Amino acid sequence: MSAAGATWALELEGVSRRFGGLRAVNAVNLKVAAGTNHAIIGPNGAGKTTLFALVSGELGLSGGRIRMFGHDISRWSATRRAGSGLGRTYQITNVFTGLTVAENVLIALRGTRKVKYAIFASGAPSSDESAELERLLSSCALAEHRDVRVGALSYGVQRQLELALALASRPRILLLDEPAAGLSPAERAPMAEMIRGLPEELTVLLIEHDMELALGLADRVTCLHYGEVLTEGSAQEIRRDPRVQEVYLGSTSHA
Repeated sequence: MSAAGATWALELEGVSRRFGGLRAVNAVNLKVAAGTNHAIIGPNGAGKTTLFALVSGELGLSGGRIRMFGHDISRWSATRRAGSGLGRTYQITNVFTGLTVAENVLIALRGTRKVKYAIFASGAPSSDESAELERLLSSCALAEHRDVRVGALSYGVQRQLELALALASRPRILLLDEPAAGLSPAERAPMAEMIRGLPEELTVLLIEHDMELALGLADRVTCLHYGEVLTEGSAQEIRRDPRVQEVYLGSTSHA
């Protein structure tokens, strides 16, 4: 998608966040085209997670503006943003370990209803819920684990479940916070395939410490350094950028 013809899913203008005298995020400008995978990379302390929290509404802005599909959401609560199509995962899994995989997904599905009092209801799923449940279990490779208690699953499968929970609300934009964090090399490839297999109309913004995974998934990449945008480009452009190699990889021998 060319910039000229892009529909912007997210637009950040001068987005900043201060913690006392520390500028964790400083005047970040960023545009994410609808239906693309956009990665944010950078060394530890670059401000990636803080920027995510600003986009999701978990932290308030110290300055700047955020638009989602043209709507100014700068002052919207995290709940309102989620209800308007913004989903996210976290670095640390956030699941009910005492329940089964299917029960976790069903709770997430019921959480999207306007009537929330039945969210923990123990009744059998409706036909619509059953269809959505099967769709999510299949798309996140969880069908064989549906009746297993989450606490008995490997960490990698729990991460797959978290992705399913984030998708339960059918978000228009999905924020993936370190989707491969804590995964073994053998578990990273299936996670990457699941992300590549997400619906084409879904906009994905991800932060990922695994440089190769991030570049392999992204249509566009933004590199942060000390809370500011260092550079932006395609995966190939980022690979070749000596500034990225210096601040992120620590050398210039990885071209």
